[in-house]
Amino acid sequence: MPTSHSRVGVASVCAASLTFSGLVVTGLLAAQPAAAADPAGYQNVRINEVTSANSDTVELYNAGSAAVSISGWKMSDDGFAPQTFSPSASSIPAGGFVTFNSPKGLGDADKVVIYTADGTVVDRVEWATGRAKPAMARCGGDGTGSWVTTTAATTFGSANAAGCPASLPAASKVRINEVSSDGSDTVELYNAGSAAVSISGWKYVDNDTTHSAVSVSSSAPSASSIPPGGYLTFDSAIGLGGNDSLFLVDGSGNTVDSVTWAAAGASPSDERCATGFRTSATATFGAVNSCTGSTPGGGGTPTGHLLGGGGALTSGCTPEAPSGTGPNPAGTLSWPGGLDVTIADNVCTFTTSTGPEGRDVSGLAFDPANPSVLWAAKNKNWLYKLVKSGGKWVPDATWSATGKQIRFAGGTGQPDSEGLTVGPNGHVYVTSERDNSNNTVPKDTIMEFDPAATGTVLTPVRQWDMTAQFPQLNTGSKDDANLGFEGVGYVPDSWLTANGWVDPLTGAAYNPANYPLHGAGLFFAGLEWDGTLHVYGLNSDGSFTTFGTVATGKTSVMDVMFDAGTQRIVATCDNTCGETHTFLKVDASGALVPDVTYSNPAVMPVDNLEGFALAPTSTCVNGFREAVWSDDGIWGFGSGSSSYGHALYSGTFPC
Repeated sequence: MPTSHSRVGVASVCAASLTFSGLVVTGLLAAQPAAAADPAGYQNVRINEVTSANSDTVELYNAGSAAVSISGWKMSDDGFAPQTFSPSASSIPAGGFVTFNSPKGLGDADKVVIYTADGTVVDRVEWATGRAKPAMARCGGDGTGSWVTTTAATTFGSANAAGCPASLPAASKVRINEVSSDGSDTVELYNAGSAAVSISGWKYVDNDTTHSAVSVSSSAPSASSIPPGGYLTFDSAIGLGGNDSLFLVDGSGNTVDSVTWAAAGASPSDERCATGFRTSATATFGAVNSCTGSTPGGGGTPTGHLLGGGGALTSGCTPEAPSGTGPNPAGTLSWPGGLDVTIADNVCTFTTSTGPEGRDVSGLAFDPANPSVLWAAKNKNWLYKLVKSGGKWVPDATWSATGKQIRFAGGTGQPDSEGLTVGPNGHVYVTSERDNSNNTVPKDTIMEFDPAATGTVLTPVRQWDMTAQFPQLNTGSKDDANLGFEGVGYVPDSWLTANGWVDPLTGAAYNPANYPLHGAGLFFAGLEWDGTLHVYGLNSDGSFTTFGTVATGKTSVMDVMFDAGTQRIVATCDNTCGETHTFLKVDASGALVPDVTYSNPAVMPVDNLEGFALAPTSTCVNGFREAVWSDDGIWGFGSGSSSYGHALYSGTFPC
């Protein structure tokens, strides 16, 4: 077995000859005076972006929960001769950035290494010719994503997501997932992508700059690739010790991933958990990380797992591949909750007489009066009441084990039911884009259903028809007719008045008393056509008041909700907008405007995920609550994947 070693810093004078991705460089490590101990939390500092064009700028990001001093820190390029630099600040706040211009000219094929004042390697990134122009950046989150070449302008000092490609290369989805420096010095790689990734030419090295990189294939001779959702484990040929790091580089010389851990070492292992890279009480090489008995460990770059799934597709359950994938809105931030996601339904659950293929689960909404209930709308005129069983959301058999059909007023037609919300009276309000029995004609309506009504077919208590407001959808094309109301959210008057919303109809502060028939709140319907929200007061006499539109900054909206936890209206878009959720607030002028946009957890498929719901804060455990997504194509990562044939995904969101 390889033996552990202590960190070798740069406080001594030694010749360094390093073979790395086919490149041999020789340099002299400069003598340095004794320095203070490494600052607390240095493992959480990550190189986040670097450019070898013009300014040779480097950005550092602190992924930890406390500020980290970088006083006396140094950097080097591929010559491994550390040199001081002048950062924009002497410490990096939690979740903050520091930038500096490299004192060394950075080349087309080069690397950046960051050292503490004591000589400990903090992080490093290496790139091949042209890959750092306009920049190399971590995508999928600040300090937590994969290294890729950005396709837009550099984003130094701010989040990288806006400058990152809409689709990451397959190799970028491979992460260092677990490391042990306890005897066997084992390393585990995980492929979070949907395709196998070849490891031909890949190498790894620790933070000792006198060590030569070792090929992954020499340590794992029986492996040539990592399957989708699969693991590759091997014993390191380089002894791993305390205050150490592991760097993974692909066959072209580009850094794939890195992790750094503290003096106590990765014992029994350090592993990626929902809250970051942690020291775990149990090693789980080749399997899902346990994250049990874990304590803050290496810092590093957290990722997540897609858990659960399985089961064979039943006859007639035919998934539908996603379409219409587009980029994230500018300024999108990474998912703020846990990075692990669980497949949350049984395979082919949502097959019906009008939709035997099992597809088209769209809107989702928690019942605020009973958060153990999740309502779901299926496009082909079905409503489901879901409850938890065995960790999965399943149809409530006491309501209907197979869902209930819904009709338009009068008991006719087949509503193309897309979105839903729960009103203060406990009734479920459902939007429809068209009548599926006449699908070339739009029928943009909001229907109110009493879930306590008996029978297997529900008809509306009331129905409001807004079709005439959208002539652009009435072209005789079923595709245009299918771009109407996708989502709807009930927003209480109390929130609108407390936040100073200005009534577009009066130009003054919203006064609910001006609209005596509308109830206790307004309804925000999301239009797929252009991503706008349309605001309505739904009157008890069947009429409605139109309060105008709200721009979300998105090209489409697929679901809408009001979240009391964040005190925001949430507009969700599927892969059309890069799987994102925009939280809207009332600004100082009284207008509803976008506040922040989040992407989905990186482990989730990029599909037509049309439904999104956050559980009420009353369900919070350890600062988190459940988030649920629905895939209206039940495609997952495609045929043969664990998510194929499943519609629901469950994760966590901060309270």
